[in-house]
Amino acid sequence: MSSADGSALVLFSGGQDSATCLAWALDRFNHVETIGFDYGQRHRVELEVRDRLRAGMMELQADWRTKLGTDHMIALAALGQISDTSLTTGVEIAMAASGLPNTFVPGRNLLFLTFAAAVAYRRGIKHIVTGVCETDYSGYPDCRDDTIKALQVALNLGMEQRSVLHTPLMWIDKAATWSLAHALGGPDLVNLVRVESHTCYLGDRGTTHEWGAGCGHCPACELRRAGWQEFSARLDT
Repeated sequence: MSSADGSALVLFSGGQDSATCLAWALDRFNHVETIGFDYGQRHRVELEVRDRLRAGMMELQADWRTKLGTDHMIALAALGQISDTSLTTGVEIAMAASGLPNTFVPGRNLLFLTFAAAVAYRRGIKHIVTGVCETDYSGYPDCRDDTIKALQVALNLGMEQRSVLHTPLMWIDKAATWSLAHALGGPDLVNLVRVESHTCYLGDRGTTHEWGAGCGHCPACELRRAGWQEFSARLDT
């Protein structure tokens, strides 16, 4: 199913969600570019798996090879420098006084989408795809549907052009995200995402599980494991 103007820019971190979103975009648009951000994240290893995921996507389907275009990497060190969080420092992951986990990086998705919109403007791309979700997440306010809708309005006003922010995972949980990958690319895509994508907040690539690499106990690993177990159980029935 192709879009009217045929091009999209995917926020692609190297994680499970963004990898699934990349496949979703490749299934729908005629030309797809990706963008990643280096903000001094503790789990910077996620950036190192991006090339393998992109290469794997191009091997899965012939038309995906022709559709997948330029990758953009943006340095946002300033975000890490002003963020006192467990994703940008070595502090232990815990709940903060605000009621949010200290993995929350204030302004991160707002900045990511703003920079993505600026790149899309320059590249003549109308559609921007991000893997934010408020169904199965850690409570981050910049992942909420209302936030994304408000930001889309602001970006369109500020750049005086029509951009569309797509959130294909907004209302589904991690099990359904695995199911979406299966629907888009079958077992081969599921295996690519399972083996090559990175989710663990601690950046652990040395410990492997049936659902992929990770420490197994950080919030990101717990969500991914639970989703995989539910998805696998559905396949077995």
